[in-house]
Amino acid sequence: MAEKSSKTMQIVATMAGNLFLVAVGTMMGWSSPILPKLQVDPIADDNPLGIVVSSEQGSWIGSLVAFGAIFGSIIAGVLGEKYGRKRALLLGAVPSVVGWILIGTATSIYQIYVARASFGLSVGLAFTVLPMYVGEIAEKSIRGTLSSLIQFFVAVGLLYAYSIGPYISYTLFWILCILIPILFFVSFVTMPESPYYLLIKGRNEEASQSLARLRGQSTAGVQKEIDELQVIIEEAYRNQGSYVDLFRVVANRKALIMTCALMFFQQFTGINVVNFYAESIFRSTGTDLSGSISTIIISSVQLLSSIVTPLLADRLGRKILLISSGVGSALTLSALGLFFYMKNVMNMDVSDLSWLPVVSIVIYMAVYTIGWGPLPWTVMGEMFASDVKSKASGISSCFCWSLGFLITKFFTNIETAFGTHSAFWMFGVCSLFSAVFVLTILPETKGKSLQEIQDELSGVRSSHLSQDASSSTKK
Repeated sequence: MAEKSSKTMQIVATMAGNLFLVAVGTMMGWSSPILPKLQVDPIADDNPLGIVVSSEQGSWIGSLVAFGAIFGSIIAGVLGEKYGRKRALLLGAVPSVVGWILIGTATSIYQIYVARASFGLSVGLAFTVLPMYVGEIAEKSIRGTLSSLIQFFVAVGLLYAYSIGPYISYTLFWILCILIPILFFVSFVTMPESPYYLLIKGRNEEASQSLARLRGQSTAGVQKEIDELQVIIEEAYRNQGSYVDLFRVVANRKALIMTCALMFFQQFTGINVVNFYAESIFRSTGTDLSGSISTIIISSVQLLSSIVTPLLADRLGRKILLISSGVGSALTLSALGLFFYMKNVMNMDVSDLSWLPVVSIVIYMAVYTIGWGPLPWTVMGEMFASDVKSKASGISSCFCWSLGFLITKFFTNIETAFGTHSAFWMFGVCSLFSAVFVLTILPETKGKSLQEIQDELSGVRSSHLSQDASSSTKK
């Protein structure tokens, strides 16, 4: 008689890992409440740098997290493959702790720059390795739900930063933030390693023990699943998973192109601009709400909205959520662009419309969070074969953060050259194209095993799908 499987440990391991993403949220959100303090003239008592930070310096502070994440993504692929998903994540917490110490002891702008780049190493590693880890430990019935929790935990970190940053001292802020990566390390160190990774390394007994712990069964009870995983891995490793194989093997090539396209559209929704410059954007609208209150509102909406995706990802599928998110983002960003066009170009009195940018950004955050926030990372964790997953995830994440850096760094330049309205309209058009891409090209991964996804990318009809089709015909 087959043993009953339990999902408890899969959920616990995912939650422990996602504490890293809470830390990521604080690292990404730190600049929004802190930059106004550093840019006050005359110099505020709470400014440890002794200078008024310029707009150019502020753009570097905002963008260097994404710059560091480029290299964090590259390192992540190597660490994840050589040392395992679990150890890679634990090592990834180190740069975040170093970054907070640098923030806390900073006396020059350059020390802040180094700290922000150090944050980026952790951010890039977290977004690359954690989707792999969750995708490999979770049963397919809950894989989409657990994988799509990414945005929820990032939103927790952002709300944490936005809620306390404006109201406490610079020093107390970084102390409260450094506690989170430490808590992650302590919580995650006892979690099981990915059985996939252990099988790839030939550590079969450890893989059985890890999977048994994750499924709440004995090693004998998970032997069938171990055998199935072993067949998949052996099939994948008949050709060694080199970087060349990413482009030579049809399924890998398709997966890489589609994943990079997802990352392109994710970044060109303009999310990093909104996150890094939230307070500055609200101040420029002339709304009666303070920048700090406005950012708390939108991060609260982001947090609440992020609950929707885990509930719907395995019911409605990835595609419908991404399409809805893309269309919603296009409409709200276009409305935001229209507001700035009327205010800055037509010089209209927009005092009666001061609610429009707040409502637009709130709705934008809600629709982004249900789709383009978490799901590109979810799909990335599902699309690649085991033998190339680390390399492919590293490349995809590197591409994502390269775009994120360029957009965040040069947003102010685009504003100056073409106007704020043009920047938001550009993001709106890209959001609309994202919906078209998902509708016409991206395959649905809901309810499919990792092998079934590989079969579909290869143009091979899996036996499971054939059986389903046969059953439907008989009915």
